[in-house]
Parts: sequence; C-alpha cells; structure tokens
Amino acid sequence: MNLKKIIQNNQLEPYFVKGSFGIEKEGLRTDESGHLAQTDHPAGFGSRNHHPYVQTDFSEAQLELVTPALDTLKQQYQWLKALHDVVNRTIDEDEFVWPFSMANILPEEEDIPLIKVDDYREIRYREKLAEKYGRKKQMISGVHYNFSFTPEFLEKINSHVQSEENVDEWCNDLYLKMSRNYLRYQWVLTYLFGASPTSHPSLLDSETIGPVRSLRNSQYGYHNTFSDNVSYESIENYIRDIEELVQNNTLYEEREYYGSSRLRGAGKNVCQLVNNGTRYVEFRSFDLNPLDPLGFSYEQSLFVHVYLLTMVWMDEDNTDEDIKVGIAKNAATALEHPFEPSQYKEEGLALLKRMKETSMELDLSDDYTAVIDKAIHLFHHPKETLSARIVEEQKSRDSFIEYGIELGKRYKQLSLEKPFLLNGFETLEMSTQLLLFDALQLGVKTTVLDEQDQFLDFNYKGDKEYVRNGNMTSRDTYISHWIMANKTVTKKLLKDNDFAVPEGEEFSSLEEAKDYYVIAKDRAIVIKPKSTNYGVGITIFKQTPERADYEEALNFAFTKDDSILIEEYIEGTEYRFFVLDGKVEAVLLREPANVTGDGEHTVRELIGMKNTHPYRGENHRAPLAKIKMGEIEALMLKEQGYAFNSVIAKNEKVYLRENSNISTGGDSIDVTDDMHESYKTIAEEIARALDVKVTGLDLIVPDIHVSSTEENKGYTVIEANFNPAMNMHAYVQKGKGRRLSRKVLDMLYPNIELS
Repeated sequence: MNLKKIIQNNQLEPYFVKGSFGIEKEGLRTDESGHLAQTDHPAGFGSRNHHPYVQTDFSEAQLELVTPALDTLKQQYQWLKALHDVVNRTIDEDEFVWPFSMANILPEEEDIPLIKVDDYREIRYREKLAEKYGRKKQMISGVHYNFSFTPEFLEKINSHVQSEENVDEWCNDLYLKMSRNYLRYQWVLTYLFGASPTSHPSLLDSETIGPVRSLRNSQYGYHNTFSDNVSYESIENYIRDIEELVQNNTLYEEREYYGSSRLRGAGKNVCQLVNNGTRYVEFRSFDLNPLDPLGFSYEQSLFVHVYLLTMVWMDEDNTDEDIKVGIAKNAATALEHPFEPSQYKEEGLALLKRMKETSMELDLSDDYTAVIDKAIHLFHHPKETLSARIVEEQKSRDSFIEYGIELGKRYKQLSLEKPFLLNGFETLEMSTQLLLFDALQLGVKTTVLDEQDQFLDFNYKGDKEYVRNGNMTSRDTYISHWIMANKTVTKKLLKDNDFAVPEGEEFSSLEEAKDYYVIAKDRAIVIKPKSTNYGVGITIFKQTPERADYEEALNFAFTKDDSILIEEYIEGTEYRFFVLDGKVEAVLLREPANVTGDGEHTVRELIGMKNTHPYRGENHRAPLAKIKMGEIEALMLKEQGYAFNSVIAKNEKVYLRENSNISTGGDSIDVTDDMHESYKTIAEEIARALDVKVTGLDLIVPDIHVSSTEENKGYTVIEANFNPAMNMHAYVQKGKGRRLSRKVLDMLYPNIELS
C-alpha cells in the first residue's frame, strides 16, 4: 500500500506524527575510584522479579532504566529524569552511574559478577553469552529507543486500506520498511551521536586505534558473532532467519539477536509476529551521551523521531542488499576520526534535506526543524559532534577514567541537591512527589493520571489503587474528608467523644462576628476561617484585642471563607500528630517563623541567611517555606520592640509569626521519640473516632513528658486535617526525618516484595 498517499488524501498527518515512546538505558554502577562496583544490586529497589523500571542486564553492576511507553517525548523525559533521581538516590553513597558506553575500570573476566536472580534460566543465558563474547564485552552499555505508532493512527489507516492484507500484516510491512531504511542510513546517527571515541585498557586498548566516532558501533563493539544478516524484506523471512540461527546454535536464544532494529510483538517468541503483528520497534544503535545527565538528550529523541517518520514517509524503500551497504557504511563511520568530515557527507546532507522536507510536509514544530538544522551544521563542522567534543574535553583531564568520574559524580549530585523534589515531576505537590518516588523505587507500576490534580494510578501484581495528593486513598471514606474539612463538625464530634477541644463560636455574618466582641474582648482568642488550610487567614490574640485589630482580623478571615471560627486561645505548644492506618507515625513541633540574633546582623540579614537553607523555598516547592518580610512580620517585630533593621543580641530568639505553620516560615522539629506515649494513644483514638486512616492532628500539649490522665488530660485538640503534608516530616529542620509516603505504600500494599 502507498501509506504516504493514504495519509495525504485523508488528512491523517496529525495522527501519523504521534507515537508511543520509550527508552531503555544501561549504565554501570561505579565506585569512587572508577572501578566496576562489586556490590550487589541495591535492595532499596525492591524485587527484580517484577520491577518494571529498574532492572539489571548482564551483570549485577549493570543497571537498566526502563521508561514505560509514553504518549509524548516530553513525558518520556519526565520519566527518564525521575528514574535517574530514583537510581542516584538509591545506589550506595560512594557509587555513581558510569556516563560512557565504554566501560569503567574492569576487573578480570572471572571477577565481573553475573546477575544474582532466582531464575536459573536467566543466569544460564548470561553464562552462555559470557562463553561466546566474554564478560568484558557485555559491559559495553547503550541506549535503546523504542517507538510505535498509536493504535488510533493504525485504526485510521486500516479503515482506508484497500488490500487483502489484515491489519497485522500491513502493520508488519510498515515497521519493516522503517527498519530497512533505518539500517540503510543508521550511519548518519552514528556520525551525529557517536560518543565512544576512547576506552580504558581494561576493556579495550584504544590507543592503538586512535580516537574514533564510536567504538561501540565499530568492529570492537559488542555485536553478534555471525556474519549472516537477518532479512527484513518480509516478516516471514525475518522470523525464519532468527529461528534458524537458534536452531543451528548460532544464537542461544532469540533475544540474543542484536540487530540495530528489532521488531517486538506481544509475546516473547518472534513467530508470534505473524499472528499478532509488530507492537513496537527497538532501535539499539545509540551510544550513551556522556555530555547529557540522562545519557540521551531530549534533542536527540526529537531527531530520532523525525528520522523514523522520514524512513516511512520517504518513497525510497531499501532491500536486504541495501541494508548490507548501510551496515558497512555504519562500521566505517564508527572508525572515522571525530575531527574529520564524513566520507559520506553528501549522502548525509541529502538525507537531512529529505528529513527537513518531511518535517515541513507534516507540519512538525520548530523544535524538529531546529534539531535538523543543527545536524546539517554538524556535517559541515565535525569538530562540534559529540565524539569530537568528548575528545577535546578529555584532553584537559589526566585520563578517560578521570573524565568519567567527574561527569558521573556531577550528574549524581544533580539528583541529590534537592532530595525532596522528583525531577521531571516538580510541578506535583511535594507529598505526591515523595509517594511517586517511593513507588518507582519499589517497582510499583505507576501511571500519572492527572498531574494538575495530583492523581496517581498504582498497580502491583494486579492490585490496583488510586491515590490523590499523596495520601488520599480508598482506605478513607468520602465523608471522613468532609468531616475534617468542616472544623465545626470535627469539634462537635470530638467533644461528643469526650476529647478536649477549645470553646468557641462559628459565624457566617461579619456583623454578628463584630457583635461578639463584647465577649471576645475578655479573653485570648484565635480567629480563623472555618475551612482553612496551610494556616491561611488565621489571627491569634494572646492578649485582649483592640476592637480595630479584632475587626481587621475578622475581615481577613472572611476573605478566606464564608464562615469563620472564634475560639479561645489555648496556652501551650502545638504539635502535629501524623496518624496512618491507626498508628502515630510522626510527631512534629512546628515553631513559628523566627531568627536567633548573633549581635552583629540585622533581622533582615538574619532572615536572608536562614532562607538560604536548602530545605527552604517558595510556593510549596520545598519542605520549609522561606520567611517573608511583609506587614504581618513587621507588626510582630514591632510588638517585640524591633524592626527589620534591628540588630538582635546574641542567642536571643525573635519571632516573626504568631502561628506555627511551616507554610508561613515556621521550623520543623521532629519529636516523635520524645512525645509521651499517652498523647500518641489519644491521637490514635481521635483518628478512630473520626473513622479516618490518614490524618494530621494538631494538639496543644503544654508538657510532652507528663502523661495525660482522666483528671488532667494535658492536651487540647485544635484541628483534624485530611490530606496532611508529608514532606515536612520527611525533611525537618531538626531531628529525624520520617518517610511517611513509604508508609502509605505499605498500607496499600502490605505484602510488597523486597529483594
């Protein structure tokens, strides 16, 4: 069939340019001195028996990161960034992931550890590979780029196909054409993206070869040992050739076929491609890009996408004999000096021109045009290609190993700078990021259903769970959230169950609230919105308020809600009890925003210094909020006899907020182990009374070391919060951090499998 004509005649270009994208990226765990790590696969990753995202390839030290199939390249890179964070924060502190395709310092062959798994067949397969290729060759790593067209596009085409072939047959033909043309011109990708110019002598003495574009793609790389090429002219030929290679023991198993383009179906056996069709194609010819923290840049993926589209869009269709020409050109390109022009420059420029025409005909975005233009530039300026840049950069280092250590440690540090964020998903609320990190780390299959609404879909061994905002799960009822959202209802329920709560009144009318001043003026009070969150809209009067200040606080509270509460102020210290599945898992003291004087710096300067703490940020994108210098803070200072330009005496603490919320600059101090058990028991009883599995309870406790009794309860419940923040417990100003998001997963999946 003439696919291009069908697409053009039926305006199907928007469907054609979509796809499903995935990346598999290998990398060696490396110790601080640049040697192959001899440690076991980290137990923190959970079990390899089912882990969909972090696996091991040949060796125990050879990680493989696998993104799911995703609808866009941007999503692909969200996941690739996130998986790198997971890996870098899970491997040993003194290890990092080697950034080059050519290996780090390798031990002797027999000392390279095979994977340690329960399935003996997997171990036996690798033993056979080791016998045939040697263990060291297996340590050459790379990137596999997985691509398929969308089911929607295939359905659209199928409705217009005038052929006796069924959808699986012409779908196979479609991917075979893509593969044939890919293999004919893959040398262009090696010219542009070859990034293995040198090697350490423990793998390959590249000094005698000289710097080249890609050792991995050359005769010195890891390839099949047979010379016969598998035919791509029909699916029957493709299947026949691979099966025959297995039958005559040239290949130990079908998966040992390492062609640069490999057709993948729904099953493990290649013969199933006939009945079930090709589901996606795995393109395997890519070096790791050591100049990109992820090993393969977004721009590279854009280029490969338009390259693959062109391989189908172009009228030209190559044969098996043409593929042999392409393989020879790829091998020759791989061994070219990185600074020299391509010996096939004119053919490369002609292909890039065709790619640009394809991009225009398909109305692709300017991003695609930009990567093609850059490729054209690189054909004219070979010294700017990846391999040439690596050679140039390496000149200023003592060795290939020193350069790899420098890059590997730098990229790991990128993941460690803000451990409370998950790169790629930074727009998610932090508690959701922590939960997503834990799920990816443990191998819980995850789908981000809605980033804006913080909705995650988990699937572990067929058991599906949905989670919103980090800890809103099916374990809690719909009504329990509404109970806690309504502070009046919460207080009534708790009071009915004989828990100590503050006295107060609810108002929906500003005038009625103003009239209440005759009662409120005789006591210390708190004015707050009925359904407040993050401490917004709250005013605390520890002394009798003036009428003007009282009414200003009312107006402020009414801007945040239609109803407000005026409650008695309870003297004492407020603590957040995080209750999960019937147990207090963390207790946090939240100290109001403050600075401590040093006798030299002004309050303004002290705030600036405190705000440089790596845990402090803005817009709820850090565990602690930066202290602001607004009207509220200025008023608080004034009450203490200070201003922002005041110099505070050494060791004197000055408060800038009355309320203790972390979101308004407060400090987080973990006191879980210090809190008297009686108060933990009370918090657990409160959660049961509210019939809630996850809650954050705010209790005033004057003395955490004195037991609560029937005669002297020793506490007052201020609030019950649904969907309590978990990040402030994980990363605290002082004390032990508590990883509550992991506890949420344990609640959902109590039998989660670990290594």
